[in-house]
Amino acid sequence: MNDSTENDLQVPSGCPVAHHGADLARLYGPEAATDPVGIYERLRKEHGSVAPVLLEGDVPAWLVLGYRDSRRVLDNPRQFSRDARIWRDWREGRIEETSPIMPMVGWRPDCVSQDGEPHRRLRGAVTDGLQAAAARGIRRHVTYFANKQIDAFADAGHTDLVADYAEQLPMLVLTRMLGLPAADGLRMIESCAQVFKGGEGALEHNERIMQILAELAERKRAEPGSDLATALLEHPAGLDHDEVVSHLRLVLIAAHTTTSNLLARVLQRLLTDTARLSGLVSGELNVSSVVEEVMWDAPPLSVLPGRFATADMELGGHHVQEGELLILGLAAGNLDPEVRPDTAVAVQGNQSHLAFSAGPHECPGQNIGQSIIEIGVDVLLHRLPDLRLAVPPEELSSTASTWESRLDSLPVEFAV
Repeated sequence: MNDSTENDLQVPSGCPVAHHGADLARLYGPEAATDPVGIYERLRKEHGSVAPVLLEGDVPAWLVLGYRDSRRVLDNPRQFSRDARIWRDWREGRIEETSPIMPMVGWRPDCVSQDGEPHRRLRGAVTDGLQAAAARGIRRHVTYFANKQIDAFADAGHTDLVADYAEQLPMLVLTRMLGLPAADGLRMIESCAQVFKGGEGALEHNERIMQILAELAERKRAEPGSDLATALLEHPAGLDHDEVVSHLRLVLIAAHTTTSNLLARVLQRLLTDTARLSGLVSGELNVSSVVEEVMWDAPPLSVLPGRFATADMELGGHHVQEGELLILGLAAGNLDPEVRPDTAVAVQGNQSHLAFSAGPHECPGQNIGQSIIEIGVDVLLHRLPDLRLAVPPEELSSTASTWESRLDSLPVEFAV
């Protein structure tokens, strides 16, 4: 079937709308928090490359598990729109504006909520702003803040590299890029986490972020600077106030969450694999190759929200109806046995993973994120060359939400 499929297509038994409230797999709750990969693999066996699931609040959606189906969705915005205003469940009043998934799935005046020319206009402003920010010395900012964070625990002989390094370093760099005081950025670390986690606090934390960024936009309108906020305000695309604030939010939340998660996972891989760590210290291995491995095996976003079918169609052997929500299983797609039959085979040099999405909405700031990670790792290992894990590797744990799986802690020791 294709876009021209007649709208009187029968609702099949596998349709998530038909099963709303039925015993479908939930991508939230206790099992999802501890074993998301197990859920993905069970769904793949039961349903194939696309599976009906429930999001928080038992909101129905299609989870795309297959690599090729994910690429089809990501590469074809005419069939699979990013515009949540066509979402049938929202349009027909079944989803409240107060739903905790709205900060992740709902429409906003930013480039990821648009397609076509509106998307190109807004994305161009963001891309230009990010390129200008990077050109002003991203390496210098990362090096400065990395050393400052390490100074805070260097005399202790031990630390938690998640809480004291990976969670804070990307946010500090982003505050400098956006034009925010560092204290404001550190206040928003918890808010970013809660927006991704969902639950009762998601909307409140999202509003806190929006308020801080709205105040930033007003300050920069009066006192321009060399920062992303000023770049968006002054861009020829003519962004209005809401568009500027929404894009500051987008960059802050997406960049901090993905970069901090990826940095933690890269450090975990290095500290639990002595061969990789020694190769890095000796110069035989570079950080970028380790980052690449992690982006295949543990992408910083496990699931990407949301696409909306623009017509009735077939995907992965299932009938998807116009206006239904699809979410992209990036972690599941990267482990799809059809494209990676043996996950032990090295992926070095292969950048076709889904970690940064794909198609017209592929992450525009991925080079900045990778720079933060690579420099952050280099500075850390230079300052603490005898860094070692303080607990057995099997004691390390993760907690997942619908959208991501985060390392809980990474306790380490080193000589003083």
